[in-house]
Amino acid sequence: MKTFMAKAQDVDRKWYVVDVEGKVLGRAASEVAKILRGKHKPVYTPHVDTGDFVIVVNADKVVLTGDKLDKKMYRRHTGWVGHLKEISYRHFLAKQPEKAFELAVKRMLPKNSLGRAMFKKLKVYAGPEHKHQAQKPEVLELNI
Repeated sequence: MKTFMAKAQDVDRKWYVVDVEGKVLGRAASEVAKILRGKHKPVYTPHVDTGDFVIVVNADKVVLTGDKLDKKMYRRHTGWVGHLKEISYRHFLAKQPEKAFELAVKRMLPKNSLGRAMFKKLKVYAGPEHKHQAQKPEVLELNI
């Protein structure tokens, strides 16, 4: 008996549209990360990018549970001593809702060149409109 290993050139990729309006940020991000990795397919192979393209719409209407809007902080460092920049997720979601969702997904993907290739298949939009109608994406309902 032989173990099946998917090859990168043989992977059939689909396009999905995910509406995250009213969904919890972390739960929606983990489902999107699973689709980007290809774990929903029977041909999943850990060392091959078998995932699909995902278009996320209404990223500005994602919710956080509890007091996370005010207590959870987005932190980044400039590289200079004492220059740790942090803002609450309430302001971060108001200013850059696409980036907030992208960061949640990016941090769930592998931290290597394969993870960076998977992340390039994610397209996030704050509103309900997107520019990928030519790819004929399928609507995907998240069961969360």
